[in-house]
Amino acid sequence: MSLDQRIKLARDRAGYSLRALAERAGVSHNAIAKYERGEDIPSSGVLLALADALGVQLDYFFREHTATLQQVRFRKASRCGLGEQRRAEGEALEYLERYRQVEAILGDPLPFDRPDIAWRVTSLADVERVAEELRAAWALGLDPLENLASVLEDKGVRVCLVEGCDGFDGLAAWLEDGLPVIAVRRAIPGDRQRFDLAHELGHLLLELPPEWDEKQGEKAAHRFAGAFLAPAPAVRAELGGRRSDLETRELYLLKHKYGLSMQAWARRARDLEVISQAAYEGICRRFSRNGWRKEEPGDQALPETPRRMEQLVYRALAEDKISRARAAELLGEKTGALEPETELVAA
Repeated sequence: MSLDQRIKLARDRAGYSLRALAERAGVSHNAIAKYERGEDIPSSGVLLALADALGVQLDYFFREHTATLQQVRFRKASRCGLGEQRRAEGEALEYLERYRQVEAILGDPLPFDRPDIAWRVTSLADVERVAEELRAAWALGLDPLENLASVLEDKGVRVCLVEGCDGFDGLAAWLEDGLPVIAVRRAIPGDRQRFDLAHELGHLLLELPPEWDEKQGEKAAHRFAGAFLAPAPAVRAELGGRRSDLETRELYLLKHKYGLSMQAWARRARDLEVISQAAYEGICRRFSRNGWRKEEPGDQALPETPRRMEQLVYRALAEDKISRARAAELLGEKTGALEPETELVAA
């Protein structure tokens, strides 16, 4: 891809008009238009200004490896404008390009582990089955998952954290070579990140009836997320049989054990008929009265942290396949080179 195409692509991904980018970069919009048409070549200083304004590294303009997302799906897209969707998609693509670069350097692309199970569903009971069979095929057992992002990365899912907007919940897509991609917001509580990751995994893998509308698709992905994070046997072991109500402190303890929100636990109990619909609605009213629908009590679950790409960069550095400056570029650092190694001291 040529430099002029790179500049235009970065601007489109960021959702900026020519004038908006010109104001941010301190360059005239006519000059940027010429750069994008290939009629002029920006100086190194202008490229630095454009990179800073577009939120990309300088090496972005000269990369050979590109990434293309297919079948892109935004969760609750109506809450996030088209410009913000492009920004989130662009941020994910910029990260994925660096990811693909280091995989190419090491010659070690990780394939997607997609088990041979029946993905087609016709009911929410089928969704529960798929979630349980996937956990079994991936040998995850029934215990809480310590870091869902790491689990997904180990199975070949490319996981991205992006800034996103307030209305952005998640993005699911496929790379052109058939690898799955999930992007979720960085600055949200860990339990929400985990649920969004599992929700988007459901969108990627479930094969829904063609007559199901978007609302039914969201219900299926929602049910999959709950079932994947808290499998039915584990829920029944934790909560027992039929219940008339759930204690708030009970939900609080389960949240911190499984990294699944208190509200999601209440919903799992309702979905599995541990509690009635009336009991579930009573819990929801209790949460609303206490202002817990937006922010639940207690400590937040630890944030999800994808690590594989970073590990690959350090591996390439240790094997002398890249320089420290190149490692910094691949990691998205703006300092030009990694700081010298320092002794790690345990806390």
